[in-house]
Amino acid sequence: MATRTICAVATPPGRGGVGVIRLSGPDAAAIGAAVAGPLPPPREARFRRFRNAAGEHLDEGLCLYFPGPKSFTGEDVVELQGHGGPVVMDRLLQALIAEGALLAEPGEFSERAFLNGRMDLTRAEAIADLIEAGSEAAARAAMRSLEGAFADTVHDLVAALTALRVHLESSIDFSDEPLEGLALNDLSRQIEAIRQQIAATQAAARQGQQLREGLTVVIAGRPNAGKSSLLNALAGRDAAIVTAMAGTTRDVLDTHLHLDGLPLRVLDTAGLRESSDVIEREGVRRAQAAMAEADRILLVVDDGAAEQSDDDLMAELPAGVPVTRVLNKIDLSGRHPGLLAEEPNPCLAVSALTGEGMDALRESLRRTAGVDEGEARFIARRRHLLALEQAAAALDEAAEAARTGLGEELIAESLRVAQDELGRITGAVTTEDLLGEIFSTFCIGK
Repeated sequence: MATRTICAVATPPGRGGVGVIRLSGPDAAAIGAAVAGPLPPPREARFRRFRNAAGEHLDEGLCLYFPGPKSFTGEDVVELQGHGGPVVMDRLLQALIAEGALLAEPGEFSERAFLNGRMDLTRAEAIADLIEAGSEAAARAAMRSLEGAFADTVHDLVAALTALRVHLESSIDFSDEPLEGLALNDLSRQIEAIRQQIAATQAAARQGQQLREGLTVVIAGRPNAGKSSLLNALAGRDAAIVTAMAGTTRDVLDTHLHLDGLPLRVLDTAGLRESSDVIEREGVRRAQAAMAEADRILLVVDDGAAEQSDDDLMAELPAGVPVTRVLNKIDLSGRHPGLLAEEPNPCLAVSALTGEGMDALRESLRRTAGVDEGEARFIARRRHLLALEQAAAALDEAAEAARTGLGEELIAESLRVAQDELGRITGAVTTEDLLGEIFSTFCIGK
């Protein structure tokens, strides 16, 4: 239970018609009444004049009172809705602080809501994701997480694991009736069924994470293959300098754009070649470092340059990063535009100059991100993906132990680890460091 009462501006900085200040904590009602006068009935808005301790009239507007535990944070909450000027908001904050309130830390309101059982971590994170959503699809996915779609999926997995653990650990307690034969086969089937559910959740989470954070796409290739022209064509503007001189791009050019609702971070890199120029060599090194961290590489080849081999270029790319080959300058080579090869190694023919084939490239990028498979079921973060990966690995260990007969205790331990990893997603299993990392990224008023 929090012992301090916090306050913060809950509306964006700057000027606006309305500004909202939120109070939460054990003294919220008393401090709110000291500034706004008698509090209105719970959850009813009333007009009030806001004054400081000296009786100076600071502003006027609406006051609302939400007694705990039926409030956002689970504590007593007071909201003052005044005029949205930064000076007015600051004077109101100073009046509240003079009465004993403390300025809230980033995310402290949402953290209190979590600690007081008003929401789990997936819902708390969804609040921040909803505020930061860069597209309608991301906002809808965040809203589904806020409504509990992700949490419900995880709770179903935890319930299945719990039932399996109860059955298994009861057999361990009564060791005179060990699992054998048919019982072990049935256990393996149940583990595999849960493993498949986790795999489906991983796929949905990856789609939700890419919708939230977008894809990091690196454009790579030889000098003068048309990499910067391709970036400009994707961005729909002159994001990069384009010249006929080889080696124009010396550093990594970082551009953010939206592709029909899919956030993209596109990195244009220096041409891949040997060079005696110190600056150009550094540019190539940075290009290789960017490719190693990418979600996908667009490997650009000049379709009219016979000396540029796909094989030579592919050998220079980092292993494990998906590659889409882009045959550029088909306005010169005469090749027909569009998709030439499907996943797992897409190949497309385009002209960044004329725009031929660019729609097919955009569709391919959306498809590789899972956008064209339907909207994301929920929003997700990298920490969720990591927890799901760890849970899947633990279940694989449990399945192997069951298959080879390594012992019920080892199976039970692997199932416990899987359940704990899933618990980290919702906050059923957590640490203070994790909470600090999550809520420090929130707005101060949230």
